[in-house]
Amino acid sequence: MHVRRAAVAGQFYPSDIRELRDAIESCFLHRLGPGRLPPSEYEKKESTVLVSPHAGYQYSGPVAAHTYLHASSVRKPESIVIIGPNHYGIGSGISSSKNCEWETPLGRVRVDDILAEKISELSGIVDFDEQSHRYEHSIEVQLPFIQYIYGNSVKFVPICIAFQDIDTARTLGEAVADAIKGTMSVVVASSDLTHYEPHETAKIKDMELLKVVEKLDVSAFYGVLHRLNVTACGYGAIASAMVVAKKLGFSRAEVLKYATSGEITQDLSSVVGYPSVRFVKD
Repeated sequence: MHVRRAAVAGQFYPSDIRELRDAIESCFLHRLGPGRLPPSEYEKKESTVLVSPHAGYQYSGPVAAHTYLHASSVRKPESIVIIGPNHYGIGSGISSSKNCEWETPLGRVRVDDILAEKISELSGIVDFDEQSHRYEHSIEVQLPFIQYIYGNSVKFVPICIAFQDIDTARTLGEAVADAIKGTMSVVVASSDLTHYEPHETAKIKDMELLKVVEKLDVSAFYGVLHRLNVTACGYGAIASAMVVAKKLGFSRAEVLKYATSGEITQDLSSVVGYPSVRFVKD
């Protein structure tokens, strides 16, 4: 059994177990967070699809906490699929993992080999390549939140994407939807939005993009992305989640929280946008 060691503990989040738990709870209780700790006040009996940011907890953690408060409404998910961008361009274009445990300061979480292989077979584009995951933070930073709300017995499937074009997003999203259909699973798309622009400019661009996310319109999503030059790092992950949601019968998305790093640092001159989104059925 391979163990994927934490690559960004002590950088993006605390490396000490007690400090990490305190940091996560502080994110939930932060003025930009949901203001309460999990679990959610209601319980879902079906899969849920979400978007969460992936910067350091001191910056995007309070926004991510909105995502995970909603995730906690699925009390015992059968599995969790996390789709995140490949920031480093290392390894395969679309990569999962198997026969592996991922380690954080909160312990180890086992990869769901059966689901990972099913997604790979259905999609025809997902490889198994541990090199892609070695340094990547976009999936890793979601795990402590997941461990906090579900414990370490839950299984998950990491999918690291270097290819983020619309065709890849559709193929991957359809495969994930087919693989989890009929189960009670959680899908998390890991992405930040506009990078290093003034707060007001970033907010205008990001809200325009989130409007088409709300409509589950993948073609329009890529249109806005290119027209406004929205520098979202995990746009392919968001598009894949939109495809998953639509195929599973979700009718729209709802923005749970949007904020920028400037609202944390008080420096509004150059910020990064952070989204928390859930997909809903009317």
